[in-house]
Amino acid sequence: MTITIYGIKTCDTVRKARGWLEGRGVAHRFVDYRAEGLDPKKLATWEKAVSWEKLLNKASTTFKELPEADKADLDETKAMSLMQAHPTLIKRPVLDVGGRITVGFKPELYEQAVSAKG
Repeated sequence: MTITIYGIKTCDTVRKARGWLEGRGVAHRFVDYRAEGLDPKKLATWEKAVSWEKLLNKASTTFKELPEADKADLDETKAMSLMQAHPTLIKRPVLDVGGRITVGFKPELYEQAVSAKG
């Protein structure tokens, strides 16, 4: 089963999540979508799995710095476009365990996701 963690290498939460996986010997691949970019199809897959509301990090500095017009009247189309244009708007990390998506990092959620992989 393939385990991939998506995020930004400088993000503290991503570092904690990667450390958690590494500390338990969980083989995984890391994708830094700031450096490598993010396929729109991948973002759409995540949105279908967890919803754009869960993916969009309204607490991020990037979101706070957006023009008011961009933040107003958010819907799926607008949010998806913003996240594609500004990947730092995506709540991090995104963990993909064989197609099952977990957004954010909480050890108990990672424990469930990783133990359910087999």
